[in-house]
Amino acid sequence: MPFALLLLGLAVFAQGTSEFMLSGLVPDIARDLGVSVPAAGALTSAFAAGMAVGAPLVAGLARRWPRRGALLAFLVVFLAVHVAGALTGSFEVLLVTRVVGAFANAGFLAVALVAAVGMVPPDAKGRATSMLLGGVTLACVAGVPAGAVLGELWGWRAAFWAVALVSLPALVAVARSVPGGAAGGAPPALRGELRSLRSPRLVGTLLLGALVNGATFCTFTYLAPLVTEETGLGDGWVPGVLALFGAGSFAGVTVAGRYADRRPVPVLAGGGVALCAGWCLLALGAGHPAVTLALVFVQGALSFGVGSTLISQALYAAPQAPTLAGGFATAAFNVGAALGPWTGGAAIGAGFGYRSPVWVSVTLIVLAGGVAGWVRREREGASVRH
Repeated sequence: MPFALLLLGLAVFAQGTSEFMLSGLVPDIARDLGVSVPAAGALTSAFAAGMAVGAPLVAGLARRWPRRGALLAFLVVFLAVHVAGALTGSFEVLLVTRVVGAFANAGFLAVALVAAVGMVPPDAKGRATSMLLGGVTLACVAGVPAGAVLGELWGWRAAFWAVALVSLPALVAVARSVPGGAAGGAPPALRGELRSLRSPRLVGTLLLGALVNGATFCTFTYLAPLVTEETGLGDGWVPGVLALFGAGSFAGVTVAGRYADRRPVPVLAGGGVALCAGWCLLALGAGHPAVTLALVFVQGALSFGVGSTLISQALYAAPQAPTLAGGFATAAFNVGAALGPWTGGAAIGAGFGYRSPVWVSVTLIVLAGGVAGWVRREREGASVRH
């Protein structure tokens, strides 16, 4: 794998840290800026919404840009809004910086996916995708806990400064190491690219991505109360449990990257069944610490292993529109990241307890199985018609 892929992963690490780090900073932000905790929590929703809406829009704009130039532009904007966020005393300004940062993150990831697969042979998209998404999983393992520690020691602004500082070497690295230009010459007309995105295979893959990621973040968002209230572990265990989930995620994308190109169907089918079984076991066995800790790692690995494979399959499904496919894949996964916590919170709010988000995750994976069956029937029908 090219060294430039690791450098892209560094930038994705900084952006993933920014996306998830607010979970430990919301109370501090609320106190400092004089807003309610729910209002401060809206900063997370604003980022997810910006990612979901911005990914296809920005990808459409960037499809004709030289890839290195596009990546650098998105990184500069991302760095600048974090500096602005660290300096501002206005909640409204901070909210705007989160949305703009999400747009820059979405655009960077969409273009980075295309740049990554352009650096490897045509049959190695899965490995390239897994290396890139390794930055997101490392953000869960190290970046988010580190942001929480910085916020505890020096206030929430320190975490924003840290993300900006990590983005600086990524900016230099992209400028020096990522190939310039757009592979394959000028892209086809936008209307033709959009037409290629209507294939049942791609639509189904995007739906699967949204459902699988929704299941992931439905439970991940409420892991803290699950382990403290249901498992009976103390508050001091929470950072370790979150890091354990992140470590599993990193292992999952690493292993899946070795098989996603050559055997995607077994990875997705087997991983999907295992995911469903694992969420069921976690919901039933959450009262036992050993069971919970083991399944947190396993489910992190399965969730991100299946998720990274789905992203690579989205790129395989739309070879005529790689940037737009990457943008829509990013959007679909962020729709899941917003939908999952909302449905899990609704289940808790309805009085079903802290195990209920895990059962919601089970339901989302079952729905994903139905979508997978529909995609398979569509592909079989298309092969018969031809």
